[in-house]
Amino acid sequence: MRSPRSLLFSRLNSTNFLSLSSYERCSILIFRILSKAGIKKDIEKLYEAVPQLVNMFKIKEKIGEGTFSSVYLATAQLQTGHEEKMALKHLIPTSHPLRIAAELQCLTVAGGQDNVMGVKYCFRKNDHVVIVMPYLEHESFLDILNSLSFEEVREYMFNLFRALRRIHHFGIVHRDVKPSNFLYNRQLKQYALVDFGLAQGTPDTKIKLLKTAHSEDEQGSCSQNNPTIALGNGVSVSVTAATQTAQQSASKAADKRSSSLSKIQIKQGRGGKEDSVHHSVQRSVFGERNFNVCSSTYQENSSTKLIKQSKMIDVSSRKLVTKKKIISTKALSNGAARKAASACPSNLTCDCYATDRVCSICLSRCQQVAPRAGTPGFRAPEVLTKCPTQTTAIDMWSAGIIFLSLLSGRYPFYKASDDLTALAQIMTVRGSRETIQAAKTFGKSVLCTQVVPAQNLRTLCEKLRGTHSSCMRSQDEVPSKAGNDSALPDKLCAPEPLGKQIQQLKSFQEGDCALEMKATDMKGWDQVPDEAYDLLDKLLDLNPATRITAKEALLHPFFKDMKL
Repeated sequence: MRSPRSLLFSRLNSTNFLSLSSYERCSILIFRILSKAGIKKDIEKLYEAVPQLVNMFKIKEKIGEGTFSSVYLATAQLQTGHEEKMALKHLIPTSHPLRIAAELQCLTVAGGQDNVMGVKYCFRKNDHVVIVMPYLEHESFLDILNSLSFEEVREYMFNLFRALRRIHHFGIVHRDVKPSNFLYNRQLKQYALVDFGLAQGTPDTKIKLLKTAHSEDEQGSCSQNNPTIALGNGVSVSVTAATQTAQQSASKAADKRSSSLSKIQIKQGRGGKEDSVHHSVQRSVFGERNFNVCSSTYQENSSTKLIKQSKMIDVSSRKLVTKKKIISTKALSNGAARKAASACPSNLTCDCYATDRVCSICLSRCQQVAPRAGTPGFRAPEVLTKCPTQTTAIDMWSAGIIFLSLLSGRYPFYKASDDLTALAQIMTVRGSRETIQAAKTFGKSVLCTQVVPAQNLRTLCEKLRGTHSSCMRSQDEVPSKAGNDSALPDKLCAPEPLGKQIQQLKSFQEGDCALEMKATDMKGWDQVPDEAYDLLDKLLDLNPATRITAKEALLHPFFKDMKL
């Protein structure tokens, strides 16, 4: 449910300020005054932290804020007497020096060409670092999403692939590709890929500091099996490692978990969330839902199959027999028993698979460590399943999600509270069998109790945008609802079980339509070629090994008449 503040600003976006009630106008003015006071204080603190900026830049306002940095708009007085706008990125003092140096190297080596942001200067005072970059005035993705013509979308994606081809050539994995990190000036047709704070390097990367940062991240990592996921309400999805790697862990790792775990809370990795947005077209196709996620580990064969919901077994009634001793899971609350459990032989297989319990063998194994940075909704399947080997293909998946939003007119398209829910949402579009088969190729086993068919991408996007033949209605029959929150039926946004959610999506596609467009406002959306959906299908390939690359995407027939 949207907050009163979000509804207020949603009304402000779609109506004139003077048409609002006096209470609403006062609330907005008070909020703006407080915001300006807070920004002014932040600017003063920045001047104090980095005194070198005082004589060189006049900081105007804060234009962005994330988990690890804040961005300010400033003007620099040039020797010619002219003022030039700059973007000042202030990194939080707790940022690792190696990570800051790696970001700077990405900007200096790969930046400045092919729509990749470059760097002008860098200032440092103690633990405060400010990176100065050219300023590109740009539009909000939400503000222009439903006003873009199809040709503008084609140009947008072409220039995004140019930027990705550039950084991938240097072995840079951006890891946080999303609209707010790809600036777009609609009037000047200028683009810029920004924010390399989460970037990582490929094994053959040309950015030396990314190699060092990657080796630092790998220290202390433990390659283990992933949890099994059981979704309630008759639907169960599990993601596990396909090969048995029963390594032993220290007793501390076991002490952190309870023997009666019915839920596992997955800690969010480093990655800024997309700014909260309130707009008539902002509502996601898949809203945030509570799926009652349970977990256990899986040590059986890597065979992929559909399973029924297993009968729940009480942990206290199960006993695991080793060669020399019997360890009862009833005594797992005892520290000594936990220590003994961590020393279980590697040839034992657990019996907690597909239940809501976790046995002592599974408790003895430490969590698998794999990169998972990025913004929820844009993470690739291999990131969601903690695949240890991740390539530039994760950036291409994120680009595919952007393309999906552009074609469907929905942003954000996916919105999930955790990685497991996000994977289930991907299944509802790409299909459960396809997801299972793809996961098998990168060493993961996904099991789902319900067969979810893959959706036709063209039909899905046209239904959501309102350009499908069954959605086209005359202006006399149905008045236009542009600017309302009814762009998507509420039944797709309510917290429902996965099974019901799938049925509702199917029902929505069979007849319900979200938007109505006039024939004069189509802007080419009534003539989207098959090549567009073919490219989208290749971008959203669940298998990273066969997913299309940026270089290949630029040569796709969809861009046949565009110059590189």
